[in-house]
Parts: sequence; C-alpha cells; structure tokens
Amino acid sequence: MLMVYPHPELEFTHVLPYGALIHDRGVQFVVFSRSATGMRLLLYDNVQDSDPTEVFDFDRDSHRWGNIWSLFVPGLGPGQLYHFQAEGPNDPDLGLWFDSQARLIDPYAKALAGRFQPSEDGIIRPPKCVVVDDHFDWKGDRHLRRELSETVIYEMHVRGFTISPNSHVKQPGTYLGVIEKIPYLKSLGVTAVELMPVHEFPIYNLQGQSEDLPNYWGYDPLAFFAPHRGYAAGQENGCQVYEFKEMVRALHQAEIEVILDVVFNHTCEGNELGPVLNFKGLENQVYYMLDQGGSRYRNYSGCGNTINGNHPIVREMIFHCLRHWVHNYHIDGFRFDLASILSRDRGGELVPNPPLVEMIAEDPLLADTKIIAEAWDAAGAYQVGSFGEKRWAEWNGRFRDDLRMFWRGEEKTLGHFATRLAGSSDLYESSGRHPYHSINFLTSHDGFTLNDLVSYSQKHNESNSESNRDGENNNYSANSGVEGPTEDAQVNKLRLRQIRNMLASLMLSQGVPMLLTGDECRRTQGGNNNAYCQDNETSWFNWELVEENQSLVRFVSALIAFRRLQPTVRSKSFLKGIPVNGNPVNGNDIPDVRWYGALGGGVDWENGDLTLTCWLTAPSSEKCNSHDAADVLMMFNAMNAPRCFRLPIAARLVRWELFVDTAADSPHEIYPQADGPPPPAREFWMPEHSLRCYVAKS
Repeated sequence: MLMVYPHPELEFTHVLPYGALIHDRGVQFVVFSRSATGMRLLLYDNVQDSDPTEVFDFDRDSHRWGNIWSLFVPGLGPGQLYHFQAEGPNDPDLGLWFDSQARLIDPYAKALAGRFQPSEDGIIRPPKCVVVDDHFDWKGDRHLRRELSETVIYEMHVRGFTISPNSHVKQPGTYLGVIEKIPYLKSLGVTAVELMPVHEFPIYNLQGQSEDLPNYWGYDPLAFFAPHRGYAAGQENGCQVYEFKEMVRALHQAEIEVILDVVFNHTCEGNELGPVLNFKGLENQVYYMLDQGGSRYRNYSGCGNTINGNHPIVREMIFHCLRHWVHNYHIDGFRFDLASILSRDRGGELVPNPPLVEMIAEDPLLADTKIIAEAWDAAGAYQVGSFGEKRWAEWNGRFRDDLRMFWRGEEKTLGHFATRLAGSSDLYESSGRHPYHSINFLTSHDGFTLNDLVSYSQKHNESNSESNRDGENNNYSANSGVEGPTEDAQVNKLRLRQIRNMLASLMLSQGVPMLLTGDECRRTQGGNNNAYCQDNETSWFNWELVEENQSLVRFVSALIAFRRLQPTVRSKSFLKGIPVNGNPVNGNDIPDVRWYGALGGGVDWENGDLTLTCWLTAPSSEKCNSHDAADVLMMFNAMNAPRCFRLPIAARLVRWELFVDTAADSPHEIYPQADGPPPPAREFWMPEHSLRCYVAKS
C-alpha cells in the first residue's frame, strides 16, 4: 500500500549542499526551485518499480528556505532510489513547464539506475536517482599534475575502445575494460586519455528517433554529476561510481591522466517538443535560454536548447559539478564542448570576461586541472585564439585545417603551415599565452578518421539515415585518386605516406598533440564523418588493426617517445626566428628557429611552392632542465612531384642523423633512437608528399 506522508520527523536540517546527502541516521534531500508551489520526494524499493513505495511532501513552512527545498528522511542510506515531483504553474508560452505528475531527476544526482519506462498517461518515466556514498579507497592516489607542455592526449570513447569481440577483455565496453587495455596505452606512450562524455545521457533520442540510431557519442546530457551507467560491468545500483573510480585509479597508477569531455551547453530535454525530465520541470526559466517571451528555446548548441550558463544558479551548478569530478573522481582536466556558449549572457550575446569562464579559470580547487575549450558553437561563434584568459587552452581548429590543406597540396598554405608548426603565435602570443595553450589535432571524434581523411574526398554518411545531409561538407580531405578502399598499390603507398606525414607533423609541432583513438592503426569508419549514432563496427576500435598495421603503431609510438624526450619540439615559449639572410636579430643571439627554402636559401612564402626546411635550435639546459635537447632539422615536400633539397650552408657543419623519412619502406621510415643515416649528400631528392626529420648529434 502506497503511503503518503506530510513530512517525516525533522531531526535536523541541512539547506546545502544540493542533492542527496547521507547522514548517520538518514538522508537529506535538497533541491532548488523558486517557482514551484509544492515539492514531493518519491522513494522506490526496486529499480524496476513503476510506482514509488513512499511519497513525502515537503512542507512549505518548515522544508523551504528561500528557494531551496530541503527534507531529511531518517532510516535511508546508500542505494536508495528516488525522484522529485514539483507542482507549479504550467504555461509553456511563458516558459513555465511544471507538471505535478512528471517524475524528475535530481540535477545533482550522483548516479542513475534503470531505464526510461513508458506509462499509460504518456509521461516519460526517467531512470531513478541513486543515493551514493562517495567513500572510496584511493590507496593514496592524487592528481598527477603533469605540465600541459609535456602532455600527449588520446581522445577515446569508453565503450568503443573495448566493446569489439576482438578486444579480448573480460568486461568489454566498460570502465573496467579500459583498465585491461592500459598496457597498450602505456606502450603507445600517451600521457592522458580524453574521454568522450561519461556523464549520464539517454541511449536513444527522446523525440522519436529510431532505436536503430542510438546516441553513441553521448553528447546529450541527462545528469551532469553522474557517471554513465551504461559503461558499468556490474548490475547493482550505483556500481558505475565505484568502477569509474577504479578506472581512474588504475590509469593514474600507469601515470596516465584522465580528462573529461563535458557538455555544459545543452541537455537531452530538447526544445518545446521535448520531454520534461529534470530542469524543465524544476525551473525552466532559469536553466535554459528562452526566446519569444519564453515559448521557444534559443538554440546555440544545434541540439534544441541552450543551457543558461551565466545565470547565477546555473553557474553555481556547473561550478559545483566540476569540483565534484575533481574531488570525488580525481579527474585531471576538462574539455568543454561548444565552449563559446559559456561566453554568452542570458540573452545569448557574446560578452567579454564572461563570469563562468573566469570562475572556472580562477577556482582554487581546479588550479591543478587542465581546462580546454572547444572555442566555437553551433550559432557561428568562433573564438579560437581569444577564449578566456591564460588558464584556458583551446582545441586549435586552425591547426587541423591548415595542416590538412598543406599536405593535400593547396596553394599558398606554406606560411600557415609554418605558423602552426611553430606553435600558432598569431593566435596565442598577444594574449600572453604560450604554445602549450594550443591543443593540436588533425582528427577527432567529429569528422573523418585519419585513414578516411586520405581515402575519401566526400563524406559517406548514408547509414545515419539523413540522406547524407549530416556531417561537415568541407573536410580538406583527399582520396589519392580513388574513393575508398582500393587494391591499387601506388594509391595505398601514397595514402600511408600521407598518414605518416600528418602524424609526424602533429608530434613535431610546438603545442600539445591530441591523437584520435585508432589513428595509430588506420581505424576506418568507411567514410562516415559523423558517426554519432553508429554503435557498431563503424565506430568501434578494431583490435585486429593493431597487428595488421604494426609498423604504423611502431611509428606513432616512436614519435611520441621522441616528443616526450626532446624539449626542442615542445617549447614553453614562442620561438624567436631570424631572417634567412643568416643575421641574428640581436647580435650573438642564437635563433630558436630558422626557415629555408628547399634549396637552402630564403623562403618565398607567396609563390605557391610547398617545400620548406625548418631548423629548430635546442634550448639551453637552463631553459629546459634537460641534457637531451638537440637541434632538429625538418624538411617538407607537399608538392605533387619530387623536389630537390639542399642542406643550408650552416647545417652542413652539423652531424645529422635520420629520425623520420615518411617515404621510406618500413622499418626505415623511423629510427626510434634517431640514429639513422645522415643526409645522402648536400643535394638530394625528396619524393612528392614526404617529410624528413634529422637530429643533430654532438
């Protein structure tokens, strides 16, 4: 029999923090709503229950403090399942979406359990919230605090990394499955994994999308404080919390940091046609940016709604959420999806010094974390180079585009390529930032894989059931003469060379490299550049490719090892150059970088030639605190024909040994100890679309 209580015996009241807080004799439930006229707590015994076992009404006089509703229920503990219900005005034309029958997820819920359940009244019943005990034996684990300049990021999908049967892990597709593959990550040499969204999200779109097209990527948040239950191996309520912490602890033991991709720009509640799940039913006018008097949602995210991030209440929630992940999960950093939305005020206008962006940068608890912005949004904002203050690093979309265009042979891209190679000073130097504020990448989850970038000239997203209309049209890709897989040996040889060119350029550039999972072993999505709904072999990591492309994996591992050893290619300050006439700017100053044309003379940046020699001078031991620093000489030919190169006159006095030659056959394409043969002569030919890198020996 369902029991409804006006209120339990009030032993004590904690107005804050929000959420479900465990005490010795029960649980305190705290939720914000300024417009609700009534609030209820629904308790469940089992995750399958369609109806609550007990319902408690909050008393407006004794359980409400300002706009905070707080209720203590004795006798409860970890694992308790619950929802909120809020009564209030329902006038969607004014942005008021209260529904006394809707079961609402606690915005501060630390875990969810179960699935969405249908009901006879047509109201979606969301997963249940779980009361969580945050205690965990971290065994002394702390944040690794690796400097950003020494970081190599690996963007990874938790499920996709191990769900394939050929991963041969005991718990495929889970947090625990990631632990089993840590030896591979260690062998690759990456220092951080950037996990695609792991906060709770619905697997299927809630506005009628086919179940054949699941929400695989996870960019549709439901509960920001809760790790996704779909990546847990266990079945007990809340087990994802423990398993996630186990994964972080194990990665830290392997000296690998954990960066979360967080989506504070929209939620899965969608627009005015979407369901009422939590924020809409508690205080819609506060949590979302509204338009047309409140009847419509501003859509700067491209996903139906936009979180009102610079409202004080929402700003506080995001702030507490970041602290929660750092303190309770030992997370080392965050990548903010569509971060430009965080720069918009409540009316949607971009503003200088937005409060939330500044608060994240200045918070003392987040001081050891890496904060990375995707500095654009779906409504046209593009802030690469100008997002936030000195604490903020950025996904450098210009690096991606300029390197893609250079290596596919587009005219007049030489200067842009050189600027990206040297750390993008045009974007970051004037604001007082450094090369390591540029997160360099060639591919990410959003777009082609690296293999597909050199195999397809057009996207092939037909399997997404949107008639190939979705996904980016301007990819700066090139198929080397054949669209898709081919048996043509010359085409395949050129494709492999282009993959090596771009991987070497990425790892030898100033800044922080980010590698997409599987690019080291030619993972393909069959030309799909928007695989958000492909929870299948299209997106999954195929572990057979690691063996099939062992030489490329070796190539990438050697590049990463060289980068981590060699401070010359990861300078903390922008490089000082000189005119190629050979005269230092300040008398006897030794330049950090010298640029030459293919024949060893000056560079004509405007003539359309795509050949370049770059000489990096090793920093002094005082600057980098390393005795391994060495001069590095890189030669690039992005032309469609072989070109003659000459060593610059000054370089002929140096003993050079080969590190990389992307045109050579394996295993001579890379010498992990940088002890390959010297340049064949003062003058030699480099094949079309090729790169060489030499290292000076004392």
